[in-house]
Parts: sequence; structure tokens; C-alpha cells
Amino acid sequence: QVQLVESGGGLVQPGGSLRLSCAASGSIFSIGTMGWYRQAPGKERELVATITSDGNANYTDSTKGRFTISRDNAKNTVYLQMNSLKPEDAAVYYCNADLVARRYLSYYSENSWGKGTLVTVSS
Repeated sequence: QVQLVESGGGLVQPGGSLRLSCAASGSIFSIGTMGWYRQAPGKERELVATITSDGNANYTDSTKGRFTISRDNAKNTVYLQMNSLKPEDAAVYYCNADLVARRYLSYYSENSWGKGTLVTVSS
């Protein structure tokens, strides 16, 4: 059983910063690309940023230059540093990972999601 658990959400004023974390745990053999997505009320879930296992990061136009994704492979953890936050950044932020897990003597690929952490940007 693999779990992704996000943390670090909260209330922040416009222009402020937050750092989200997502830790993967369980019978994990390897983790490939990890990413952050977000979903605002009444909107579809959208990509925020992704990072490969060797550290190549990609961002959407709306977050490039303000957000930074990073990861600690030894801790199976991905981070999202969010600066210059805007009200339109408010959403539930979800962690995602492409990974290979172990079950008994076999391995299987899985795309896992966390349950999300709420980010509110308001004065």
C-alpha cells in the first residue's frame, strides 16, 4: 500500500509564501516523475508543476517564476515553494507520483494521488 501525504497548506495573504510538502510511503521500489496539481472550487484539476527523478522541472505559465518544485529522493518527498501568491492560486493542492511498488515478490506500476492540502490566499 502506497500513500502520498501532503502538508503545509494554510491561509496566507496576497504576496505571501507557503511551502508544501508531500511524502510518499509504503512498499515503494522507485519513484519517477512527481508533480503538484490544484483544483479550485468549480474548476477542473490543473497541473501546477512536475519534476523528474533526476530533477528536471516543468511549470505552467501561471506559476513559472513564482513557484519552485523540488524533491528529496532519499526521503521520497516532493516540495512546492510558492512565492508571490495571488488570490487565484487558492485551491486544494494535490501531490501525484508515478512509482513502482512492491507486493510480495512482484512489482507493479502505479500512479498515486494524495488527498490534498488547502491553500487559501486572502487578506
